[in-house]
Amino acid sequence: MILLDTHALLWWALDPGQLSEAATKAVRTMEQQGGYASSISLWELGIKVQRGQLELPISVDELAKRVEHGGAVELVAVDTNTWLRTVRLDWAHRDPADRVIVATALIKGVPVLTKDRALHEFGGVECIW
Repeated sequence: MILLDTHALLWWALDPGQLSEAATKAVRTMEQQGGYASSISLWELGIKVQRGQLELPISVDELAKRVEHGGAVELVAVDTNTWLRTVRLDWAHRDPADRVIVATALIKGVPVLTKDRALHEFGGVECIW
């Protein structure tokens, strides 16, 4: 199992050509065995759309419905345990979405599918790309 970073979730759902060869292999396995995405990824995408930093061919609500009903990816709520885990990360990175994604991966015990260099450099969680 894996946890999709925000961009990996978006690309898997809407533009799989953006995924690397290793990422494509990982999502194919995920589609058979299941995987995770943090609900904060939907928030992050919604904020980027609101700010004009991202255009999507469908609404974030529709994307969420597709993910939820697709069966391959479980959307994981950001609960108190996750927020507290973000505080205990030995990582100076301040992006709350990235911190939640890393904390969620650690809680679930799965690697993160991400291109994000900051997550790869953190070293506290396994990353695939």
